[in-house]
Amino acid sequence: MTRDPKHATQTLERTETTRPRLFRVLLLNDDYTPMDFVVMVLRRYFRQSEAQATAVMLAVHQRGQGVAGVYTREIAESKAAQVTDHARSEGHPLELSIEPEAEA
Repeated sequence: MTRDPKHATQTLERTETTRPRLFRVLLLNDDYTPMDFVVMVLRRYFRQSEAQATAVMLAVHQRGQGVAGVYTREIAESKAAQVTDHARSEGHPLELSIEPEAEA
């Protein structure tokens, strides 16, 4: 017995899409970068309000680091590089790092 291809059963494959992993961009404390420069960076590159930027800057100053934002890996790396380049061009040793966001 042969099967008629017009009446064959088709199996559809479903692919599951997953969200990309997120990374936190961290600003690290140093004793030389002015606080107003850190606030400006947070406002310009991370689109934070004056109040948000001030709160993050104070966290950096008091706790040694603060979260500037959470992005996909490529965007986090790009933002960290942009801010580092800007800081160096202004003569500031501001350091940033990225780390994976804790998975829920």
